[in-house]
Amino acid sequence: MNVSRIAVATGIAASSVLLLSGTAFAHVSVQPQGEAAKGGYATVNFKVPNERDKASTVKLEVSLPADHPMASAMPQPVPGWEAVVTKAKLAKPLEVHGKQITEAPSKITWTSVGGKIKPGEFQQFPVSLGRLPEDTDQLVFKALQTYDNKEVVRWIEEAKEGAPEPESPAPVLKLSAATEDHHGGSAKDASAKDGKNAGHDEDTKSETASADSSDTTARILAVVGILVGIAGVAFGVLAGRRRSS
Repeated sequence: MNVSRIAVATGIAASSVLLLSGTAFAHVSVQPQGEAAKGGYATVNFKVPNERDKASTVKLEVSLPADHPMASAMPQPVPGWEAVVTKAKLAKPLEVHGKQITEAPSKITWTSVGGKIKPGEFQQFPVSLGRLPEDTDQLVFKALQTYDNKEVVRWIEEAKEGAPEPESPAPVLKLSAATEDHHGGSAKDASAKDGKNAGHDEDTKSETASADSSDTTARILAVVGILVGIAGVAFGVLAGRRRSS
């Protein structure tokens, strides 16, 4: 009997650990498509899983960091969802491409217009952001996830260094080092591009030299042909005169 009770208790404990670990990892997150470089522009995906067995997600609200405002936030259309960008006045204007920006996007809201994130599914919401700040290594986006049973999950807790991950962590976007072109490309890519262009230029020069050489040869052969033709005509005239004599 004691053995049976221990086995049951062990099974319950193991099940609880699995359930809790699944809940801890299934949270709203943000990841860049490629690279999110400081001072550049990037497209990021807000990934939203459904954590409930009997409810579907029908709304997502993402707050953009007020301490590091960005002049642009453009959602990519997602079938079955309507996206609305809310703007707010800035305490300190931003300068973008020589222009003063006095208001910036503060929140993006996706609302279901037929689409739902059903149990056991997830949905990604792509957004183009920029310019990314240069004075921080990460951006924190607080999010609210609403289910069709009116439940709202608040993904707003910020992780603290050295502390365990919070129960409802806010999505965090890690920023990479700034690039020269400020468009998310890397110096390696630029170098490869320059090398490719240099190789192309060398090929073009080679092709041009080859064409010039071929053209010169053709001209020489043409002149030789004309001279041979003239010599042949002269020889024929002289031969005819000799026969007449």
